[in-house]
Formats: sequence, structure tokens, C-alpha cells
Amino acid sequence: MGVGVSNWRLAKVVSRLGEIGVVSGTAIDAVVARRLQLGDADGSIRRALSHFPWPKMAKRFLDNFFIPGGKAPHEPFKLMTLLSLGMKRARVEQMIVANFVEVFLAKEGHRGIVGINYLEKIQLPTLPSLFGAMLAGVDIVLMGAGIPLAIPGTLDRLAHWDPVELNIQVEDNTADQAFVYRLDPREYSSGVRPELSRPKFLAIVASDVIAKTMIRRATGRVDGFVVEGHTAGGHNAPPRRVGQASGAATTGYSDRDIPDIAKIKKLGRPFWLAGGFASPGRLKEALALGANGIQVGTVFAFCDESGIVPAMKEAVLKECINGTLTVTTDFQASPTGYPFKIVSLKNNRTSQSEPGRRERICDLGYLRELYCKDESKVGYRCPSEPVKDYVAKGGREDFTVGKQCLCNGLMATIGLGQSRGDETELPLITAGDDFSFVKHLVKSENTHYSASEAIEYLKPNHS
Repeated sequence: MGVGVSNWRLAKVVSRLGEIGVVSGTAIDAVVARRLQLGDADGSIRRALSHFPWPKMAKRFLDNFFIPGGKAPHEPFKLMTLLSLGMKRARVEQMIVANFVEVFLAKEGHRGIVGINYLEKIQLPTLPSLFGAMLAGVDIVLMGAGIPLAIPGTLDRLAHWDPVELNIQVEDNTADQAFVYRLDPREYSSGVRPELSRPKFLAIVASDVIAKTMIRRATGRVDGFVVEGHTAGGHNAPPRRVGQASGAATTGYSDRDIPDIAKIKKLGRPFWLAGGFASPGRLKEALALGANGIQVGTVFAFCDESGIVPAMKEAVLKECINGTLTVTTDFQASPTGYPFKIVSLKNNRTSQSEPGRRERICDLGYLRELYCKDESKVGYRCPSEPVKDYVAKGGREDFTVGKQCLCNGLMATIGLGQSRGDETELPLITAGDDFSFVKHLVKSENTHYSASEAIEYLKPNHS
């Protein structure tokens, strides 16, 4: 769920209650680094670091980012070096450590199942992130926003401490060169190599065709699927075509974009349904269709334990109750080119979702694309950076229209927005279309509910 929304606290509660708790792995290195800069008030990150297998690496991370008592409110967060094919060891270490921290804290003190979610579209952090999560004993890796064929085999190799590599997508590659990012986990072990277990791998798919492709062509075993419809929050799969079904004229989706569950069931792998399934009735329906259960995002995104700033959660829930909340599928906002769900608040004018509210700045860079500058060099650009900079790097100006900085906007949503003089980055809220759960969970003026209450509501025997 977004960046830091499904944090370790939320995942731990869900896992302890017998479900699968999933932490968001997107930009988790920046998230953990900024939490340290806010002072790590409860000491949780430092506690996790004390369990990291290589103390010197953990100390380097701590020394680099920890500020006792936290930074001053208007002081900017220290930035990390932008990701690149030629990342230095120090930057790779930061990703390994941060992923370890988040998974360790989610798993600490219980035996429940904890997973971590990544985006295939964000390739450069993938190998160090997987390694760090596996060091903490992550049980499941989930990945969508692409077709992650290489990940199952990567997990196999990392479990044996073998070197791994990932082919990197590079635009304007007219010479069809191969660009590869490599990681040898043994180079970071300092002679101490804990036993690693291979986590199960769940591919997030939007159709039976992609599911079949994963089974036939993936480099290792695909243990199951999350089948996600286009009503889910965050990034959605692009529509197959603009159809004539009801609503297609405004959403771009048609009946052709509804996953064929019967065909997915025939593949013989466990699967969970996502996107509009957050009710006991729809859970029953999913189970009747042969699913193992449902993946739920939005209902947990606005519970007490999620990472979204409390005042923002309250504003969303109140507008939902009042009927003024709007969730739209924006086909231009994301630099990835994928459709992206955006929540608009009628009574709150502090959102990045309003055009022109934010100066274009790209200083986190997780969604930058790689491109060939010449036959041997790679450059980096993002359609949400200043237009003149993007065009100077060979990008098309029309690709910049409507683009928003998801990196900075989503960080602001969880209270980690960058300070820029007298201004702070504006938040960007994403959620699914279905808020029907609110009337069942919010029954007082307090406008809040817990993760345990959400789970109790979702149970099939709920009445």
C-alpha cells in the first residue's frame, strides 16, 4: 500500500491475528532513514539494528541518519544518493539494512506470516531489497506493476548465497544492448552467513494470461497469485483497450479487463482476489470461486495502525461519510505510465493532486527511467521532473503532461514529506474505489477504527 502505509506496526497486528501481514517495500530505505532522522522515539529501529547480522554495517546506517531527539521541524531531511546502475557499496548497504529493519520489526515477537511487497517497475533496488528482507526471515514476497519473471529464480539463488543479476530496462536502446545489475551477497557477509530460507513468491496479476506467462516462463516456482482488479488502489494494470461497457468512456476499462477467475483457478496455484473485495459478502464470493482469500488494502490504509498521518485519515473518512470523497483513476499522474488511483478531498486544499500546486523537483528518483545517452552510457530521467530537464535528456514533452511526483507526495502522506524552506511537500493519497466498509467500521464521532476491528468485520460470519 503506497509508501510506508502498510508499515511494520500494521503488518504485525494483522499477522498476529492469523492473517498475512504485508509491509510495503517501496522506497523503504528512504522511509527508515527519515524515521531515524525524526529521532526513532520508541527505539524500534535501533532495536532492530541491534539484531542485524553485521554490526558494522548497521552502525554505518545508524551513524549516517540517526538524529537524537529528531531534526528541527523545518530542517530538511538528509537525502540519499539517487539509485543508479553504478551504485556504490554504501548505497547498497542502506537498502539491505532498511529492508531487514522493516521485516524484522513486523515479525518480532510472534510466529505469524509476514510478506513484503515490491514493484517490478522499480528495478534498481530489487536485489538488495530482497536480500535484506530474506536476512530478516520474510515469509512471502509479492510483486506486481510488471511481469516479474526473474524474481522466483532470484529468491532460489539468494537462499543459497549465490550471486544474482537482473536485466534492467533501458529506454532509447536502439543498439539493443544488455544492461544488468548484479549483486553477490557474499561480498556483504563479512564472513558471517546466516541461513536463509527461500520465501514463497506471489505474483500480482490482472489477468489469467499474465498468470500463465508467469508459470511457463518464470525462472523459478511461482507459489501463487494475487489477482487484482482495476478498482484496487495504487497502480493498476493498463486497460486492454477502451471498450464499450458501462463506464468505459470515463475509466478506460471494459469487461475485457475483468480477470477470468475460472481460468486462474485451473492453473492449480493458490490465489487471492483483490480490488473491491473488502466485505464479508465478497470474501464469501471469493472463497466460492476457489480463492484462498482476499487481499485488502484500502480498509487497512485508514485504520489506526497504518502509516498515513492521522489527520489525513480522519479527513478521508469524514468526507466518505459526508459523500464528498472522490477516487479517480488518473491515466497521466504516474511517471511509470500505469494508471494510478488518486483520492481527492473537497474540503482539504493541501493535496498534490491539484494541478500546479507543486514545483517540479525530482530528488528521490525511485521512478526515474533509464535511457541510453550514447552507445555506452546510461542516463536517468523522470517525466515528473522539470520539463526542460526531461526534454533535454531526450524525453518527449507530451509525456510530462499531468505527471506528479509520487515519490515525494506519498512520503508526505505518511508524515515524511520534505521541508523546502517555509513549505513542506504536499501529500498524495491513493486508495481503491470501494469505501463501503466505512459505514460498518466508523460508528462514532471519533472517526477511527483498528486493524483488528477491520479483520473482525471481514470475517464471513460477520453479521
